[in-house]
Amino acid sequence: MKERHYERASASHIPVLYQEVLYWLAPQAGQAYIDATVGLGGHAEGILERSSPDGRLLAIDVDPQALKRACQRLERFEGRVVFVEGHFAQLTKIARRSGFSSVAGILLDLGVSSLQLADPARGFSFQQDGPLDMRMGPEMPLTAEEIVNTWPEGELARLLWEYGEERFARRIARAICAERPLHTTRELADLVARVVKRRGRIHPATRTFQALRIAVNEELRSLEQVLPQAVELLAPGGRLVVISFHSLEDRIVKRFIQQESRDCICPPKLPQCVCGHVATLRPLVKKPIRPSPKEIAFNPRSRSARMRVAERLPSKEAVRNG
Repeated sequence: MKERHYERASASHIPVLYQEVLYWLAPQAGQAYIDATVGLGGHAEGILERSSPDGRLLAIDVDPQALKRACQRLERFEGRVVFVEGHFAQLTKIARRSGFSSVAGILLDLGVSSLQLADPARGFSFQQDGPLDMRMGPEMPLTAEEIVNTWPEGELARLLWEYGEERFARRIARAICAERPLHTTRELADLVARVVKRRGRIHPATRTFQALRIAVNEELRSLEQVLPQAVELLAPGGRLVVISFHSLEDRIVKRFIQQESRDCICPPKLPQCVCGHVATLRPLVKKPIRPSPKEIAFNPRSRSARMRVAERLPSKEAVRNG
C-alpha cells in the first residue's frame, strides 16, 4: 500500500450511474467517504464537489495507472483527499491507517475501467491484440496466460462454467488444451469464436474473458472479504453503495445485504436462535438500480451495471441508550 501524489491532467471520464451514486451517497460537508475502487476518479470528483468545503475522501485503487489519473483529476481538492495504492480486500487496514475509521459512505464500483480496457497491453479486451495478462494491479501473482496454458482441462471447464456461466465450458476448455500454448488475446478470442457460434451482438469470447479476469484478480473472493469490512467502517446512518457488472457479483452483494438486514440467520428449522447475529444494515432499494436507456445509449458498457444500496443501522446498545 503506497500513498501517491501526481501532477495535474485533464479528465473527461464519465462514470456509470453517476447521478444515482451521488443521490444515494448524499455527500455532505464535514463528512468522510471512501471510494474503494476510485478508477479514473469520476465518482470521487462528484463526492468531493458535493461535500465541499471540508468533506474528506479516501481514494483507493490497486491499479497505479488508474490512481495516477485519478490524482491528476482531483488535484484541485488537495488537502481533502488521500490516495492509496492498495486492494480493497484490505479496506479496514488501509482506512484506519489513513485516518478513515468511521465514514458516512463507501462506494465500490466493481467494473473494469475504460483505461484498462483501452490498453491492449493489459489484456482485458478481446477486441484488441495483447498479452494474456488481465491483472488489475502489477503485483497480482497470477496471469490469464498461466491459467490458459497450465491449468488441467477439468479445472478450466469448471472455471468457465462457474465464473463465466459459460454453457459451452467443456468444449472451450478442450479446445484450449488442444491448441496450447496461447499467448495473446486475439489467439484466445479467435479460438473461442471457432468453437462457439456467435449469437446476437455478444462476442462468443465474452464469458471466457470474464471468467479469466475474475480468477486472475480473485474478484469474487475479494468482494466477499470487503463487504463486512465496509459495514464495520460505516458510521450509523452511513451508506454502502455497490455497483456490479455481472450476476455473480450482484448475487454476493444481494445475499450479504439480505443477511445483514436480519437479526437471526439461523437455519429456519431451529426452534430458537443460537447464532446471536444482530442486523447491521437496512436495504434502501428493493431491486438493483439500472442505468437509464439514455445512459446505455451514450455508454453501451453501462448496460450490465446493477447498483445496490444499504444503510448502516445503529447498534442495539446505542438504540437502548438513546
